[in-house]
Amino acid sequence: MAIDPVCKMVVDEATAKFTAEYEGRKYYFCAPGCKKAFEKEPMKYLK
Repeated sequence: MAIDPVCKMVVDEATAKFTAEYEGRKYYFCAPGCKKAFEKEPMKYLK
């Protein structure tokens, strides 16, 4: 299981529909809005 870096929701990596890669690491999201927010400002959510 992974944690959505934007909303902190638990996301199943096996069934996650929304993913993004940043600096060689894959991140999983619960919804397209979280993915979009992360892609816009990844460092805001990785602190």
